Amino acid sequence: MGLSLASKFRSRPSFEELFPARKLIMICVIIALLFWMFSGLRHSLLQSNAYDLGLFDQWIWLASRGLPQYSSMEGSHLLADHGAWLLYIAAIPYCFNSSVQWLLASQAIALSFTAIPIWCVGRQAGLPNKHCWLVCTLWWLQPVVLNVNLFDFHPEVWVMPALAASYWFCRSNRPWVWFVLLVVLLGARDGLVLVVGGIGFELALRRKWTWSCAAIGLSLMWLCFLNKFLYPLLTGSNTGPKAAAGLFSYLGDTLDEVIVNLVTNPSLVFENLDWIGGFIYLVLISVSLSPFWRQSSLPVLLGGLPLVVVNLLSEESPQRTLIHHYSLPLAVIGVIAAIDGIAVNRRKNIPFRSLVWSALCWAVLSKPWFFTGPYLERLEVRQPFNQAMLSIPTEGRLLTTSYFIPHLSHRKVVDFPRVGTKFKDYSAFDIFLLNPEDPGWGSSSQVQKDLLLKANEEGWLCKQWPVGIELCEKVSINETN
Repeated sequence: MGLSLASKFRSRPSFEELFPARKLIMICVIIALLFWMFSGLRHSLLQSNAYDLGLFDQWIWLASRGLPQYSSMEGSHLLADHGAWLLYIAAIPYCFNSSVQWLLASQAIALSFTAIPIWCVGRQAGLPNKHCWLVCTLWWLQPVVLNVNLFDFHPEVWVMPALAASYWFCRSNRPWVWFVLLVVLLGARDGLVLVVGGIGFELALRRKWTWSCAAIGLSLMWLCFLNKFLYPLLTGSNTGPKAAAGLFSYLGDTLDEVIVNLVTNPSLVFENLDWIGGFIYLVLISVSLSPFWRQSSLPVLLGGLPLVVVNLLSEESPQRTLIHHYSLPLAVIGVIAAIDGIAVNRRKNIPFRSLVWSALCWAVLSKPWFFTGPYLERLEVRQPFNQAMLSIPTEGRLLTTSYFIPHLSHRKVVDFPRVGTKFKDYSAFDIFLLNPEDPGWGSSSQVQKDLLLKANEEGWLCKQWPVGIELCEKVSINETN
């Protein structure tokens, strides 16, 4: 028996065998720097936006200053948006140096370093090093990875390493670390209850009943806590999270109504579902990884089913693209499923054409080429904007264009004029910084022209640049500063 136990112990790979630290970390650092460079460049080219970079940046800045964490754009509390308590941890570096670059850099690091737990899952599955490098490359080549890195910021990106690591620790039979990782996942976004619940569903298929009940129970408890206690407490409303009413209005106005109608009246789904768009979405999320999936990949893939179903049912089309963050967890799940597929024939070489196919999908579906065209549209605006920004006092209540907000969100009051919303009480703002020639997302030239006309009529001090930017300040705030 002693000999058998010793043999079993030696058969378990050591951490050093699982993880070639120096080389993998070096590549992860290089890729993280490239990701950060790309997102930072996009930000400096005035292509970032109020939603979501400016929104989260203001929330975190308010938390770092000990101020009430209510967004002036949304009117909602930091925790009332997605229950993302991890944002409070992000406020720590803001206490020392308030900069949106913390968000862009941490996002780049998280996306790049997700490859490390993916490597460990691969070695755990018995893959040789060359195949582990392959699955890491598959992760980096997921179009949604680069696209999410470029699309402003969202906190659930931070926990992608934790999602990949949860598979590693689950398969290593380390329940407490695995459970803590699931708790961390839920701290990034309420929608990740779908991922945690999906993990529980996968474990049920594998007949790991205790683990399955733990994951499903955790996701249901967190959803109930948010829906029945935290959101009503912070919003003063019993309608539940805004996602229920905003994304599935055809199923009901509250989360409870959505669930009941989904079960009892499925005809509503068939009547409202975008079947063609849904089919295209399923192709998009699977096309680059499907050559690596086998029958053994099916349990992991089924674990992503709850998130896929919700994305398909949503009325918001961004949930069915590779541009936004909604499908990012599915990329992790898809790569883990590819590991299980490759492990079936781990002694065989992977056909070179499969990796070429994934690279081709990345080239077609990711957006690096935007830097040669769409991201350069505001080059002439940068210098005038920088000049105007220096004239804006930090305490001023600012109304500005949506793409200026991420550069000016470290203040209590900042917002942008929107189509369909008349700022009758525009006197609540001290400063207008607008660009009617390029009004940005959610606004229009006419809305901004009307606001600037009112400011001029009331004698605000205004300055205009040839590119169309106009800065207007109330005389009182100008005299004070």
